[in-house]
Amino acid sequence: MRVSVYYPEIIELNMPFYSLQEFIQRLSEEGELVRISEPVSRDLEISEITDRISKTADGGKALLFEQVEGCDMPVLINAFGSARRMNIALGVDDIEEIPTAIEKYIKLAPPTSWADKIKLLPLLLEASQFPPKKVSSAPCQEVVRTGDDVDLSRIPILKCWPEDAGRFITLPIVVNRSADGKIRNVGLYRMQVYDRNTTGMHWHIHKDGAHFFHEYKKRNQVMETAVAIGADPAVCYSASAPLPYGVDEFLLAGFLRKSPVPLVKCKTVDLEVPATAEIVLEGYIDPAESRIEGPFGDHTGYYSHAGPYPVFHVTAITHRKNPIYLTTIVGKPPQEDLYLGRATERIFLPLMRTQLPEIVDMNMPAEGVFHNLVIVSIDKRYPMQARRLMSSMWGLGQMSFVKTVVVVDSTINVHDMNEVAFLLLNKIDLSRDLFFSEGVMDVLNHASDQALYGSKLGIDLTAKIEGEPGYGKVLEATTANAEDFEADPVLKKYPDIKACQILELDTRLSVLFASVEKKRPHQSKELIQNFLNDSQNKDVSIFILVDEDTDPSDLSTTMWKVLNNIDPHRDFYFVKDQLGIDASKKFPEEGHAQGWPEEIKMSPEMIQQVNEKWKHLF
Repeated sequence: MRVSVYYPEIIELNMPFYSLQEFIQRLSEEGELVRISEPVSRDLEISEITDRISKTADGGKALLFEQVEGCDMPVLINAFGSARRMNIALGVDDIEEIPTAIEKYIKLAPPTSWADKIKLLPLLLEASQFPPKKVSSAPCQEVVRTGDDVDLSRIPILKCWPEDAGRFITLPIVVNRSADGKIRNVGLYRMQVYDRNTTGMHWHIHKDGAHFFHEYKKRNQVMETAVAIGADPAVCYSASAPLPYGVDEFLLAGFLRKSPVPLVKCKTVDLEVPATAEIVLEGYIDPAESRIEGPFGDHTGYYSHAGPYPVFHVTAITHRKNPIYLTTIVGKPPQEDLYLGRATERIFLPLMRTQLPEIVDMNMPAEGVFHNLVIVSIDKRYPMQARRLMSSMWGLGQMSFVKTVVVVDSTINVHDMNEVAFLLLNKIDLSRDLFFSEGVMDVLNHASDQALYGSKLGIDLTAKIEGEPGYGKVLEATTANAEDFEADPVLKKYPDIKACQILELDTRLSVLFASVEKKRPHQSKELIQNFLNDSQNKDVSIFILVDEDTDPSDLSTTMWKVLNNIDPHRDFYFVKDQLGIDASKKFPEEGHAQGWPEEIKMSPEMIQQVNEKWKHLF
């Protein structure tokens, strides 16, 4: 137990960090931070450098760019981009300590005696430190700029990717309240900078911020909003967490910190923000006003479409005397957001079990970019339980956006992708174990024909039990394998196929990945049907098509493309006992109304520029 260095009235129980700058100091001491003194541009260059680092072993290091051209503030990025840094950020040696602590409260039995009540006192003392606490002064208000002094160009906000519509604030802690003032919402919503004092506010239609916005719109009232940038790590993480509606994110941060989050009242709006933040933007949103926001290179690895979003008017910028700008980039995985997502996966598992107690473990692989694939193990007790779980998950909070759910038995390690793949290709019955549904989809899902909804796929890999279809059935193996397969005959017979690769696993079912140069509508569908109806290909159990820019021998990238680009019900083709999957781009003539997005790629000029500078950076 200790007293806060900033606020003596706040008692702290083993709190990891007071501020972002304390966190930076700790990262430096732990060898987890690289300081870069070479001048760099905030337009694309920081992104290219960071993208390379984040794709090195274990996420690379956090980067502190000390000389950003045209700005006085340093830029911190990739701060949460490894499992070790996430542990440091949240004050644990192992992230599993947090769900264990959560379960301690969830499973708390009501006291039945005075002795039981006395035993609860330490927990009650700890819990009393969770709610946020208002303070009268704050480091985040050491400098206050209002009126003509408001100028967002002083902040080194990045342009992340070549086709981005501009510079985007990518790690903002956005604070607002419901129209009746009763509920606070804290979330992460990207913000495109339009000019010196306005930005976009990209909150998805399913998010609480958007729900509050529509409340104000119905009342024709201006919505006050504040944005904190660079708070302490627990607050930064909590703003990203998928909490149930009405639960205060600052309360979760207090739980993680074991200390209340100090909040200070803003200077120009009636909201409170984290007092130890680096930078705060204050302002308002007029529900009658919108502006085109985007495109933006998003965490799916593709550019999200431009569209009309609310406009945030900045009435004040407050900050520390020597602030550091905390930011991130998202794009083709793995990136920094992978490790934030992994923390969420582990921390929220106990809360999922309160509604679905049969869940044993869960994994959201990087290739699935959070909402395209979830693998769940269960303690199976009755027939069709796996399908019940799939349907339940598709109605549960942010799990409702998941495109593909794979369910396995409790004995399977969901984090071992080789084990899961081996199970799938040995145990699945393609005519029985695939379950199609439909429902809401993440705003960033581009594969479905229409935005916001599409088809979903459940794969039941649990052992069949008595009373369940398939119980006692023996499945026959195909004969194709990697050793016997030859690509040349396939390439000669099917000129649309530019490259192909058989999956190198000795399993009952075989999988052939192929890339196609798609030039016209329905080309891939025709190719799949011709291929599977050819008796010479009867030993290929699953035939998967991707676009020509994908190397089928790169399994991770190929699966990222497949999971991103399929609408399962539309793109699965069954021919006898074989399956074809079309993961190629879709044309409007094929019914795809959204418009197929471009994959994120850095410009050749910037790649060359960073190549030439690389040896001077590290």
